[in-house]
Amino acid sequence: MGFHAGNYDVIVVGAGHAGCEAALAAARLGCETLLLTINLDMVAFMPCNPSIGGPAKGHVVREIDALGGEMGRNIDKTFIQMRMLNTGKGPAVHALRAQADKALYSRTMKETLEKQPRLTLRQGMVEDLIVENGVCAGVITKTGAEYRAKAVVLTTGTYLRGKIIIGEIMYESGPNNQQPSVKLSEALRRIGFELARFKTGTPPRVNKDTIDFSKMEIQPGDPKPKYFSYETEYMPHAEDQLPCWLTYTSAETHRIIRENLHRAPMFSGLIEGVGARYCPSIEDKIVRFADKPQHQVFLEPEGRNTNEYYVQGLSTSMPEDVQYRILRSVPGLENAEIMRTGYAIEYDVILPTQLWPSLETKRLPGLFTAGQINGTSGYEEAAGQGLMAGINAARKVQGKEPVVIQRSQGYIGVMIDDLVTKGTNEPYRLLTSRAEYRLLLRHDNADFRLTPLGYEIGLISEERYRKFLRKKERVEQELERLKQIRIRPEAHVQETLEALGSAPLQNAVDGVTLLRRPELSYDHIAAWSPPPVELTEEEKEQVEIRVKYEGYIEKQLQQVERLAKMERKRIPPDLDYASIHGLATEAKQKLAEIRPLSIGQAARISGVTPADISILLVHLEQRQRLKRSS
Repeated sequence: MGFHAGNYDVIVVGAGHAGCEAALAAARLGCETLLLTINLDMVAFMPCNPSIGGPAKGHVVREIDALGGEMGRNIDKTFIQMRMLNTGKGPAVHALRAQADKALYSRTMKETLEKQPRLTLRQGMVEDLIVENGVCAGVITKTGAEYRAKAVVLTTGTYLRGKIIIGEIMYESGPNNQQPSVKLSEALRRIGFELARFKTGTPPRVNKDTIDFSKMEIQPGDPKPKYFSYETEYMPHAEDQLPCWLTYTSAETHRIIRENLHRAPMFSGLIEGVGARYCPSIEDKIVRFADKPQHQVFLEPEGRNTNEYYVQGLSTSMPEDVQYRILRSVPGLENAEIMRTGYAIEYDVILPTQLWPSLETKRLPGLFTAGQINGTSGYEEAAGQGLMAGINAARKVQGKEPVVIQRSQGYIGVMIDDLVTKGTNEPYRLLTSRAEYRLLLRHDNADFRLTPLGYEIGLISEERYRKFLRKKERVEQELERLKQIRIRPEAHVQETLEALGSAPLQNAVDGVTLLRRPELSYDHIAAWSPPPVELTEEEKEQVEIRVKYEGYIEKQLQQVERLAKMERKRIPPDLDYASIHGLATEAKQKLAEIRPLSIGQAARISGVTPADISILLVHLEQRQRLKRSS
């Protein structure tokens, strides 16, 4: 028998990376928020790799921080290694990556949730949704507790009808042998949501004492690391980082896998779910890249107070005995002892074309979904969606318009637009190549792009906003100063230029012209003509990138402006596409399914041609005229 257990403004289901951000955002925006999760010991748990960030993913963490989310602050408090990747390439693909202390990351996030006003953290398994008058009005747990709310955010991750597969063995389970959520999946089908089956997997974890690191290459952290959060200035544990280690598979590894493919559930037909293209299992890699003699294996420590090492690159669902043989064929792992077996996990996802760009479901108003339930993979992707779903759930309760980040504003915008406009037929992973404006969406300028929005929403404090404005002002002033100053062909200038292999000066030139030379850095210019106030490292970086890439940035801004006109042309959400004469049948179907909110979004739907867009524009113009005349 059910019982009434409480009323809230917003209920968030699941306390993984999406759920934590959603609950914190809603509570910080003034909503009474309930966060329900299957196990309170698994808050912000990392069932897969013990790291945050990397290409495109690190950009998202910075964006979450610029909007006032928590992930950046949390990883800064708990990292055991910090490293900037791709530094040999251009600034668009520079990416920060941190190794996390898994247990500490989870514990620290739980502490933040517990201390947050207006946020109630509770253990419970949600099995059904309360639907009244076609609107989501709350949730029902396994114990019969009915919690009512004006908005519900589902962030169930890989728990939804989760199934673990190891070789020939298959059993119902969430990640890391947690309870799966079965009944909620049934409830979503009953309500009419279209679900699909996806798969992801993890490698075995091995005991540190059984690894021979002498046969591997050391991968240390940066001696002076940068941080994810714009609020972090210094962390003492940056002085005491743990290294990762690099080794490779051998010919023997590949032989063992090939001989045992008949026992691999991926190839025996046991797995029905679609796996992630960008994080394939080792058996998948051996089959797909048969010509490659070796693959990288990256060993990551799981924390300071554990012996567990994560074997990145050896993700597998092979039987346990085969996993042992695979591991022991890798240099440095000849005597490795497994502490946790690698496995594949299958789970249900909602096809994301059933969502509005606010992440509210079209079928059931008041219900939002975020994270892996929307078909994405990765902690960072989940956290970015969780933050937006939490913001929009709170704004719905408060009667405000939803916040939608544009593709030109952030990777979070690229990801959500990709999901709701194009859908995904495999676990979606963010990549820098998915962003057409990647020179604008750099990891270093996330605060310039999104802090004003975070402040406007109400998640950035007055103090932090003032600090940001000061930084912005100093960068702008310095850019202006560089245009005005003249560097003369004096002896010390010419000496430095010669040492750098740069052409000597014939006449006095301005600072901007000189800084455009690839071999010169901002520090060279500042040494010849010091600014009135010394800039921080971050401010110097901004000045340098803005000068060196000015032409390219300008080009991308013009593109954005052109496309912004398309985004401003709104489409009524209830438009009857079937009645529009001249639209192709496929376009009618796709447009009716996705219900784009603008011409820009409609143009990005696969199967909708430029001719269809022209017809749609003419139709909307005629509607406007009729409205005006009536």
